[in-house]
Amino acid sequence: MRILVVCSAGASSTFVAMRLRRAAQSQGIALHAVAGTRESLPIDIDSADILLLGPHLRDEMPRVHAQSAHRSVPVLALPDDVFSDLDGTRTLDLVRPLLSGAPTDPNA
Repeated sequence: MRILVVCSAGASSTFVAMRLRRAAQSQGIALHAVAGTRESLPIDIDSADILLLGPHLRDEMPRVHAQSAHRSVPVLALPDDVFSDLDGTRTLDLVRPLLSGAPTDPNA
């Protein structure tokens, strides 16, 4: 399972992806989380199974859904406090339903 975490420049998404990988590994969950930017999204989406959108990009959700729809990649807008999730467990809990293929709310 490949998770793409997108932010504006890639810095904050790198921290979220790294923490998410660590949390998954500690719980025995196989996933690969990588960081991306809004500019790299059209290319990066082709290799993603799940897309996590930084909270500061929530207003771009319609555009992101349009870019991800052709691959049926679920998109989840991360909560405002995601950067305070220092061990990645809360982020993993948000992603867990998507790992099992549960439907997502397109307005999230």
